Amino acid sequence: MSHRVYVPMDTTALALGADEVAAAIKAEAQQRGIEVEIVRIGSRGAFWLEPLVEVDVAGERRAFGPVAENDVSRLFDAGFPGDCDDGLSLGPVTEIPWLKRQERLTFYRAGWTDPLSIDDYRAHGGFDGLERALKLQPQEIVEAVKESGLRGRGGAAFPTGIKWQTVFDTPSDQKYIVCNADEGDSGTFADRLLMEADPYQLIEGMTIAGLAVGATEGFIYLRSEYPVAKRVLLEAIQKAENANWLGSDIQGSGQRFRIELRIGAGAYICGEETSLLDSLEGKRGLVRFKPPLPAIKGLMGQPTVINNVLSFAAATTILAKGADFYKDFGTGRSRGTLTVQLAGNIKRGGLVELPFGHSLRKLVEDFGGGTASGRPVRAIQVGGPLGAYMPEDQWDVELDYEAMAAGGGMLGHGGVVVFDDTVDMASQARFAMEFCAIESCGKCTPCRVGSVRGVEVIDRIVNNEQREANLDLLLELCDTLEDGSLCAMGGLTPYPVRSALKHFPEDFSG
Repeated sequence: MSHRVYVPMDTTALALGADEVAAAIKAEAQQRGIEVEIVRIGSRGAFWLEPLVEVDVAGERRAFGPVAENDVSRLFDAGFPGDCDDGLSLGPVTEIPWLKRQERLTFYRAGWTDPLSIDDYRAHGGFDGLERALKLQPQEIVEAVKESGLRGRGGAAFPTGIKWQTVFDTPSDQKYIVCNADEGDSGTFADRLLMEADPYQLIEGMTIAGLAVGATEGFIYLRSEYPVAKRVLLEAIQKAENANWLGSDIQGSGQRFRIELRIGAGAYICGEETSLLDSLEGKRGLVRFKPPLPAIKGLMGQPTVINNVLSFAAATTILAKGADFYKDFGTGRSRGTLTVQLAGNIKRGGLVELPFGHSLRKLVEDFGGGTASGRPVRAIQVGGPLGAYMPEDQWDVELDYEAMAAGGGMLGHGGVVVFDDTVDMASQARFAMEFCAIESCGKCTPCRVGSVRGVEVIDRIVNNEQREANLDLLLELCDTLEDGSLCAMGGLTPYPVRSALKHFPEDFSG
């Protein structure tokens, strides 16, 4: 009897030794005369358990983790790959509390399927949304997305349906769909995980968008630091074309849509949508003035839908299960689920998907398990390197767009980075200014020059040089960056700086 053994193949699992574990399992089984089939799957996002190895036992997936290469022989001694009593045994995958407490819509297939198997994707509801979209009029697709309340998951939180409506309403012989997969925020990995674990969902979502607005060509702008995602996407696009889920006659419908993968330029600023468009056109990535909006004059001067990976992925759920199903999750104007990425000094790092409305404390304490160091949490940064640092009295705020904004923060792409009580918040504020100085496209003066001056002013404050005058100057500089910058790069840099000054003033005393 052949035993099926599942080993993840995403970037994080590979970095933690998944290939070596898979090879060790194969070699150990061969030596013992046990027949095994190694199936490489996407990660479930429980990175604190990776490599997470799973086996079929009586029709049930059982998990072991984290498994190291030198654990394999002992596991076989204990009965692996059958029913096995070992310290690494986690029982049925569906009963692991960290996963069981989540409510996954976008990532519900992650870890269950072979990412490159269209049959696996179809068996788990894949392309159901596209099949429905092929039977609808374009305006009906747009209305479904508007009704769902979906907002951009890339950080700006602009209503996705309004963006699609604008592109639909703008006449043009050629329109484009562009996926922003240039995931550059520190502590974020949800886009990468979806592309590596469930790539057909992105392909399906982009195709639905193309049908909705009348676009026939799509581009994925992929971060250059994601070689595994690149390999997976290239193969998935080719297989989707071969199976007529992409191409000139999608499933015999007469509709056409093609997707091309483009690799990013290695610049953080190219995550800004207009800078991304310049880079996609072969130019240096510089932020464009608005108006005109990309929805009216985007790629090659044509109407363009630009959304991030998770936004397109959410569209597949909306079309497959309906707008009412999707908007039943969440709170207020934040509908659906929030994909949080727990990183930094955290005991149980990984991807957590829950409806909007849960608290930051619940995520960091209940899911994250506190700090990896065992020391008290002092600050949590939400929303990437330009997000605010939140002290303990803000950890009970609801995680939705409006509640976070009211508290001076932002959700951004859902990155949550945890710091224990050894962190120097003056250094973190300085890092924000330095990050902006390094990553600025240089087009506008407040961002290009203001960030450099910001580093200098913080250094003077920490050195107690004309302390009060320089504190006033730093706040004025933040106002200039926020009000005068051309894009969110400079406009958001004051968030971490102001929050560090406000909540952790003692760290600036030198």
